[in-house]
This record gives sequence, C-alpha cells and structure tokens, in this order.
Amino acid sequence: MTESVHPNGRAATGVGHTVRQVLLSSRPLSWINTAFPFAAAYVVTTGRVDALLVVGTLFFLIPYNLLMYGINDVFDYESDLRNPRKGGAEGAMLDPSLHRTVLVSGVATAVPVLLLMLVLAGANPWSWVVLAISLFAVVAYSAPGLRFKERPVLDSVTSSIHFVSPAVYGLAVAGALVTPDLAALLTAFFFWGVASHAFGAVQDVEPDRQGGISSIATAFGAAQTVRLAIGFWLLAGLLMLVTDWPGPLAALLVIPYILAAWPYRSISDADSERANKGWKRFLRLNFFTGFLVTMLLILWVVLR
Repeated sequence: MTESVHPNGRAATGVGHTVRQVLLSSRPLSWINTAFPFAAAYVVTTGRVDALLVVGTLFFLIPYNLLMYGINDVFDYESDLRNPRKGGAEGAMLDPSLHRTVLVSGVATAVPVLLLMLVLAGANPWSWVVLAISLFAVVAYSAPGLRFKERPVLDSVTSSIHFVSPAVYGLAVAGALVTPDLAALLTAFFFWGVASHAFGAVQDVEPDRQGGISSIATAFGAAQTVRLAIGFWLLAGLLMLVTDWPGPLAALLVIPYILAAWPYRSISDADSERANKGWKRFLRLNFFTGFLVTMLLILWVVLR
C-alpha cells in the first residue's frame, strides 16, 4: 500500500487515493473541450458514427488530457505549491511520490488507444502530420527542455493548439475539403483559444513570478493581458461573421466571454488573483457555449 503526504500535512493511502489523484490531474472538467471538437468535426464531415469516431473521441477525452495536464502538474509542482488555486478542479497538487505514476499512466492509457486510432484511420499522411503536431504541443508545453508555457505568446499559441488540433485532426482523418469558410472557422477557434489561455494566465501572475515562470501575463502585465484576451475574443467573433449561415450566429457566443473579462481590464498585477472569479465564470460558460455550438451544428446539418 502506498502512502503520500499532501502539502497540507494530511496522509493519504491506498490505490483509491492514487486513482483519484491521477484522474484529478487530467482535469475532468476539461475533457469535453478536446473530445467534442474532434467528434463534431468528424461527424459533420462524414455524417456517420463508426469505430474511428468512438476510439478517437475516447482518446481525446481522457488519455490526451491525462498526458497534457499530467505532464503539466508534474513539472509545475514547485510553482504550484505557491498557487492557492491548485489542489482541486483547476489542477491537482500531486505529491512527488505520484509523479512517476501520473506520467506512466498518461503514456500507458494513450499508446494503445492511439495505435488503434491510427489503424482505423488508415493511410492518411495529413492526419499523421496533424496528430504529430498535436502531441508535440502537448509535451512541449510543460516538458523540461522545451517549456513553451514559459515563452510569452508562444504559451497561448501552444495552449490553443491543444484544443484546435483535435478538430483539425477530425477534419483531416475525415477527408474534409478546406474552404475559406472552414479556414475562417478554425482561425476563429484558434483566436478563442489564445484569448482563453491569456485570460487564464492573469490570475497566476504573482505565483508564476515567485516561481520564476514567464508567461504572456507576466510579460505584458495583468491589465494588458486581459485587454489582449478581449481583443482576440473579438477577432474570433468577427471571423465567424464571414462564415456561411448559421455560422454568423456563433459570433454572439464571444460576448459572454468578453463580459466576463471586462471588469478586469485595468486590474493591477498585485491584485491579479481577483481574476480567478472571472476565470470560474469562464469555466461555466464553456458548458453553456458547448451546448449552443452543438445546436448550431445540428442546424447547419439540417440546412445544408
């Protein structure tokens, strides 16, 4: 039986505790954010439900997130100790004794599903390229020697790739034709991801600086980063206006995000932790927005 001691001093033992910590490190609240883009892109393009859809959705639902966030939690442990947000839904506070377990679990759950997905997808070189870029971004964001998360602007770009690439992979493996309309939609999604990461980084300005971690927010400052996030959300909405109907309706979906960030547009670095309240609104908005996007996709399918 394993035993670990949390930073709060309480001992926790047993397989059940280990499993809970591994799952917590994968951010269950965010699973849908990577699985849905793949599934939606694949189904809308092919119009079918098949084994590749099921396996691909499973991969982007759990193993993908366990790899991405598990690597992050392991190699951000020292800075996370200074971050009051960690230790719950917004990130596991992993005892060092669990670090190897989390990394091994990520690889062990990902590889079999990934191999099956590649077999089902067949010879599709473009999808291989997209998947390689996606997995590289997952590792490069937090892994020592790369640490894209500590390279201002590149951190937000890489984070956005984490969520856009499953959709691009779904389109590639389904043989979608790239049109100006589709390019505008994907670019809007990319800008939305950049904005979301940038806004999320604001609340961690002080813990990141204390931990010697650079980010888009530590580089530009809290207030300027919030304004950049608002600008990127606005760009995403404007791009959706040039897509085919009912795509322009999705432009309205950026408004709640802008409203959630707006009160923090002049926030000081010293007071940046207050942005966590806006971030929690953002997390709730994602579920509401996902529902509306699903309705728009259904409407698009019906109208085409």
